[in-house]
Amino acid sequence: MPVTNERFDLGAAVPAWGDLGVVHLVAIGGAGMSAVARLLLQRGVTVSGSDAADSPVLDALRAAGATVWVGHDPAHLDGVDTVVVSSAIREDNPELAAARARGLRVLHRSQALAAVTAGTRVVAVAGANGKTTTTSMLTAALVHAGADPSYASGGEIAQLGTNAAVGAGDAFVVEADESDGSFVVYRPEVAVVTSVQPDHLDFYGTAEAVTEAYGVFAGTVRDGGLLLTCHDDPGALALALAHRGQGHRVLTYGEHADADVRVLSVAADGLGTTSLVRHAGRELTLALSVPGLHNVLDAVAALTAAVDGLGADADAVVEGLAGFTGARRRFEVRGEVGGVTVVDDYAHNPAKVAAVVGTAAGVVARAGRGRVLVVFQPHLYSRTRDFAREFAQALAPADHVVLLDVYGAREAPLPGVTSALIGDPLVDLPGVRRVDVGVGPERAVALLAAAAGPGDLVLTVGAGDVTRLGDPLLAALRAGTEEQA
Repeated sequence: MPVTNERFDLGAAVPAWGDLGVVHLVAIGGAGMSAVARLLLQRGVTVSGSDAADSPVLDALRAAGATVWVGHDPAHLDGVDTVVVSSAIREDNPELAAARARGLRVLHRSQALAAVTAGTRVVAVAGANGKTTTTSMLTAALVHAGADPSYASGGEIAQLGTNAAVGAGDAFVVEADESDGSFVVYRPEVAVVTSVQPDHLDFYGTAEAVTEAYGVFAGTVRDGGLLLTCHDDPGALALALAHRGQGHRVLTYGEHADADVRVLSVAADGLGTTSLVRHAGRELTLALSVPGLHNVLDAVAALTAAVDGLGADADAVVEGLAGFTGARRRFEVRGEVGGVTVVDDYAHNPAKVAAVVGTAAGVVARAGRGRVLVVFQPHLYSRTRDFAREFAQALAPADHVVLLDVYGAREAPLPGVTSALIGDPLVDLPGVRRVDVGVGPERAVALLAAAAGPGDLVLTVGAGDVTRLGDPLLAALRAGTEEQA
């Protein structure tokens, strides 16, 4: 197993879900963990879990039948057979430490998800950018086409109201997380790679190791299966060419003239797009209610995976994609007050941030009025250190940038690594913009609410808790509107 995770044996055989016994999930409220919990419950498995703080997600899991505690305690493991954790859980977590000491089966989240997929036709969606959107689009399209798939997405699919469910069909769509090497456990029939870029260097160490990991992922595709990659992304294209050279079935998609499924044109329409796509000798009109070329490419990946990978009807899939209303935290419109639109996005690497900010800049440019105001929260000290200048360039199209302090997540602070590493080069880039650095959440809300005017887009961007600023921003905008009335 070339992808080495020192904490989990990702090459080990995955147990059948019926053999897991009583399952306890540590930090059950997370996006990926809650999806696994829902799937296990729907398979009839007895599930318990714990998390640091209560939340609507925990309430929903309780309503679905899980026993859920707030706080971590070894006593929660009494009667438990299997403990499921993600890489974010440290070994000194009291429940994980107790599980190790008692000799309980400990699975990585991905291994538990792989157990639930047994007996299905798995589509695994990976890539540095766009995998949640592609997973969500593919799921929504298959649902519309009558395939009734099972699915596990990294974000809630707006029109389905959940991030995971077991369907009656034989397809199972999973978002495969590359951040810790765990995307190699699924043995998919169809593997989608949207992009291969040097992200998650805190785990991999080098860009070369990232590339090698995607090669291992491609090698897990079942015999006779399909690898689908984006032709426009150099890393994904290199992966496609190497896998095709080994005699495997490969398709590519993109704007490039040599792509097997080609985007011929893209026309913006407000916060949506209409595209012309050549697929299998036909020209298909693809209408989407989400903006930007990156969403068009994700939709074409979903179309190709559904039709060429699973045999779905192309026209039904196109209809399903037209009805896709978005995934939570992916250019999600949180509200509009006084002509100011507040949008939330999970973007946390330079390419994703560039796509979101660039898309927003295009929207206001086509509208002929308005500006782009961004509050960005860098995620991880190591990522901020490694890509500070790239983040600055990604944020440059904005008219006003507010940089929160770094959200460390699983990392301890690194000396000298602050959001100023992004703010300093951003100030020096060509163009006119205001930049506020190291601002606290309350101050950020006040700054943006005071600065925003009719036609503006205000973006809350990042993988940390910056998403919580959406409601306060809308409230502050309402208060300002009422004062002016």
